[in-house]
Amino acid sequence: MKPDELRNLYLSFFKNNGHEIVPSASIVPENDPTTLFTGSGMQPMMEYLLGAKHPKGTRIVDSQKCFRSQDIEEVGDNRHITFFEMLGNWSFGDYFKQEQLEWLFKFLTRDIDLDPNKLFITVFRGNDKLKIGKDVKSVEIWKKLFLQVGIEAKDIDFSEKTGLQDGRIFYYDETKNWWSRAGIPDKMPAGEPGGPDSEVFYDFGADKNIHENSQLKDEVCHVNCDCGRFLEIGNNVFMQYQKQADGGFKELSQKNVDFGGGFERILAAINDTADVFQTALFIPIIRHLEKISDQKYESSSNSKRSFRVIADHMRAAVMLAADGVYPSNKEQGYFARRLVRRSIRYAKMIGVNQLFVADLIPVIVEIYQNSYPDVSQKLVKIQSVLVQEENKFAKTIEKGLRELEKYQEMTPPVAIDGAIAFRLYETHGFPFELTQEIAHEKGQKISLEEFENAKRAHAVMSRDASSDKFKGGLQDSSVQTTKYHTATHLLHAALRKILGRHVQQKGSNITVDRLRFDFSHPQALSQNEKIQVQDQVNEWIDAALPVKVEHLRKSDALESGAIAFFVEKYPDEVTIYTIGDGDAWISKEFCGGPHVKNTSEIGKIEIFKEKAASAGVRRVYLK
Repeated sequence: MKPDELRNLYLSFFKNNGHEIVPSASIVPENDPTTLFTGSGMQPMMEYLLGAKHPKGTRIVDSQKCFRSQDIEEVGDNRHITFFEMLGNWSFGDYFKQEQLEWLFKFLTRDIDLDPNKLFITVFRGNDKLKIGKDVKSVEIWKKLFLQVGIEAKDIDFSEKTGLQDGRIFYYDETKNWWSRAGIPDKMPAGEPGGPDSEVFYDFGADKNIHENSQLKDEVCHVNCDCGRFLEIGNNVFMQYQKQADGGFKELSQKNVDFGGGFERILAAINDTADVFQTALFIPIIRHLEKISDQKYESSSNSKRSFRVIADHMRAAVMLAADGVYPSNKEQGYFARRLVRRSIRYAKMIGVNQLFVADLIPVIVEIYQNSYPDVSQKLVKIQSVLVQEENKFAKTIEKGLRELEKYQEMTPPVAIDGAIAFRLYETHGFPFELTQEIAHEKGQKISLEEFENAKRAHAVMSRDASSDKFKGGLQDSSVQTTKYHTATHLLHAALRKILGRHVQQKGSNITVDRLRFDFSHPQALSQNEKIQVQDQVNEWIDAALPVKVEHLRKSDALESGAIAFFVEKYPDEVTIYTIGDGDAWISKEFCGGPHVKNTSEIGKIEIFKEKAASAGVRRVYLK
């Protein structure tokens, strides 16, 4: 089955059952400063799960683009990927367990013809401490559904200790069968919704000896085993609880269904292959890599891993770029850069010594030309930014690898440590993560603490050497720099208003003479855009808006709408500066000050220069 066919079948099935189809949201979340990427189908739906009315009604279906940066280093096995699509259907206080499980079973076994004998189910075991019981209702529904196709579905508890025991439905605790954005109940902040879930697994068969040939062969095999025999293809989340300030849970005013089906994984199940990289979403990329490397994907486990990393990372980099995320050294761009650089490194491991990114991108774009036509429309831009990153890093990696080889060629060979890793980073720009991976492949372990110690020592020396060289900046609390500091907040708000919500601050530098401000934006500002931004800032200054300071809990600050990037770096208690009156504020940001008391104190500003700072990042100068 072709990917477009599967996606269309799913959307059509739920449309025929009263759902409205909505397009995928961007991989870069809007109005959610708590995370860099859309990592699940539920993220864009959060406000509706909490009770807001969706403009399309109470039954929604979509295929959501997602990216999970935390899985970058997991890529290389048969199932982990960073960019993926999540097939989702949603009930916002409409239907619940009965309809959801019936529809899903029908779709899997009838519409895409999966063998019900290969489907296995997990449900929530219950937790007395949470005062939430066993999900016996889902078990009852599943048993009836399997019985309709002649299968007696036996339910088993503690299979992780005792094994499958001819079971088909298995109970697990909240580490496996509970879903919220924050993970298990103990980690959920107050106000976060979550609930028990029922997951569907596809069995690639005991006859293939997948478990027996894995590193887990001496352990008990069960559906949540990591051996690769069972692949989770769908998760029915019954989003019915909300975490309270006292650590307990109360039921939401509406019971919701949040289904997430792994698009790539369902495709693998349809093909009855345990390897998602052997589906039509990856095969064209693999074939192209085979051609330019003169190696075969199946030639060895090491080469297979390299093929998988490149195919995954380049596909993800293309889809990120299509949504405006370009390689850089900050925030989302850091991960885009890392994807491209890891791809280059793994390409060398399979014999690709030439530049390859420009020719590979059209192969990836063609896979998505029907489902996401905007990717095709942005082909030239995507090639431009990713090839630029490849050109930059090609020289860096050559130098770094040569330096690493020198240590290995010494007599006796010198073990790579944190100090060496920092030297490579400082001298050649060679990323610590790559040095760490190379060391690991040679059976060596680099201490991150050693690397950070070397980095700190270097920073101290640099500061001592240049302590009198630079003046101003945020440490200078003179009247003028204080004015400019408040002006950064106004400028940020104006840029987001005029150019769009994708604009995010990427850095700033303030002296008594001028303000420099970096922000994410894919192209140069037109003269008209610069005038609009400048006029908007001056209008807010003339309005004599109050600047209010508050000290809040971080969670309360985020709930109030305050903007913060890299939110995890802030302590539990934060300082918020709000510009404007009451609910009509125009800027609300995490910040440490100093600031003026009223915008009229700033005086008229002028944008006197604008240029590129890096790929996807612009820089304006203001005085």
